[in-house]
Amino acid sequence: MGLLCPWNSPGHNTGVGSCYLPQEIFPTQESNPGLPHCRWILYQLSHQGNPKLQDMTEKTENIFVRMVEICCCKVNTAMHEAKLMEECDELVEIIQQRKQMIAVKIKETKVMKLRKLAQQVANCRQCLERSTVLINQAEHILKENDQARFLQSAKNIAERVAMATASSQVLIPDINFNDAFENFALDFSREKKLLEGLDYLTAPNPPSIREELCTASHDTITVHWISDDEFSISSYELQYTIFTGQANFISKSWCSWGLWPEIRKCKEAVSCSRLAGAPRGLYNSVDSWMIVPNIKQNHYTVHGLQSGTRYIFIVKAINQAGSRNSEPTRLKTNSQPFKLDPKMTHKKLKISNDGLQMEKEESSLKKSHTPERFSGTGCYGAAGNIFIDSGCHYWEVVMGSSTWYAVGIAYKSAPKNEWIGKNASSWVFSRCNSNFVVRHNNKEMLVDVPPQLKRLGVLLDYDNNMLSFYDPANSLHLHTFDVTFILPVCPTFTIWNKSLMILSGLPAPDFIDYPERQECNCRPQESPYVSGMKACH
Repeated sequence: MGLLCPWNSPGHNTGVGSCYLPQEIFPTQESNPGLPHCRWILYQLSHQGNPKLQDMTEKTENIFVRMVEICCCKVNTAMHEAKLMEECDELVEIIQQRKQMIAVKIKETKVMKLRKLAQQVANCRQCLERSTVLINQAEHILKENDQARFLQSAKNIAERVAMATASSQVLIPDINFNDAFENFALDFSREKKLLEGLDYLTAPNPPSIREELCTASHDTITVHWISDDEFSISSYELQYTIFTGQANFISKSWCSWGLWPEIRKCKEAVSCSRLAGAPRGLYNSVDSWMIVPNIKQNHYTVHGLQSGTRYIFIVKAINQAGSRNSEPTRLKTNSQPFKLDPKMTHKKLKISNDGLQMEKEESSLKKSHTPERFSGTGCYGAAGNIFIDSGCHYWEVVMGSSTWYAVGIAYKSAPKNEWIGKNASSWVFSRCNSNFVVRHNNKEMLVDVPPQLKRLGVLLDYDNNMLSFYDPANSLHLHTFDVTFILPVCPTFTIWNKSLMILSGLPAPDFIDYPERQECNCRPQESPYVSGMKACH
């Protein structure tokens, strides 16, 4: 059972079709005939919404946000005014204290100098009295007529004068005119200039990361930056995270109104949650931010990074007034370097002294066979001296004049007595004279490649289960395997003629840093494409 809208009943000509209402919402028996109308309005609001009401709600929320902003401004202004009065009162108090201390010093100096001058006056008076007595005695002796008595008296006077003049300090008053009180002065000109320069402290200008000065290895990145306010900066803070291509700027309101959560810190680097760890105005949807606080220099080296990975770096300049962030900068680590492993190399291959070049050599008398060594007939294989189980790695292979080769990766368990790519444990890009193919599990697919290809780029993204091949000279994507890795893999190389040279520890070229998934130039040969290889359209 239900109820028609009251204004659409036979007594209400509204031109609107009737509506059937649930009986449990609108019982048929009502003591007040206006109640169904009210119930209908409430039902519409609760079940179907009202555009005007929603618009009003949004406007109210905007007004509320503006009011919050105004309140924050008033609170901050009042706080700064109170802080200004407090700081000025402290300065006045310090000046009063220094005034009293200097006045006490002046009084103490006055008393000391007067006491010293009084002592010097007494000494001078005593010396004067002694000199007067000697002069009187000398004048009296000069009047003596008896020669013998004159000689005796003169001798005594001479001895007394000699004794009196032997010590100059007795006859000469000890008055140091350099200690006169007139040489005492007060000079507050420097302090006056400091007081005239009183002003409120502002947050430092944002620092700028010097990308051209930054350096990287396979597991470290050294970040350099500059700042226009070095003398007003107390410390720097470095923030970084893995770049996933998902970084975005958050709503302006969160940034400008100070509603962003605080970032947790520690003595070295700390990991923060997805939003609480992101710098203001930027967040990352997958990885957490790492923070290195309290940096005193304008450079820092971050260790323990993933090889072949691009990171976002932000530098924050901090002082007592606040902090400001630099623009985000993307820097990448190089790939893990490796060399060819002589223990796994086929007996008929010669490895260069630097371990980066392999060449076919028919003589094998000096090499013994081991289970780890490649032993195929007609193909001569070698492997890198690393096993990769994580990260993103890029290396290149210079083919030179070789026209028969295979380059790829394999599990350690892959058979050593057959061609790589002929089993389920290896994936390769191969050239057979004028044909270029990709091979896995004994299934091949032709790839359209420029015949002048002299260098092959290999990108292994273990974490994302991809193995890609590129023509770096022409910035061309050739093919990508989608592989679900279950074991560590090692780079593998096979030649039938000439030589190959590997270039490892390279950064991935910019054109393949997080590229769009490109169409590969390949076509099936002999059999359909099998599971484990990327489909080509």
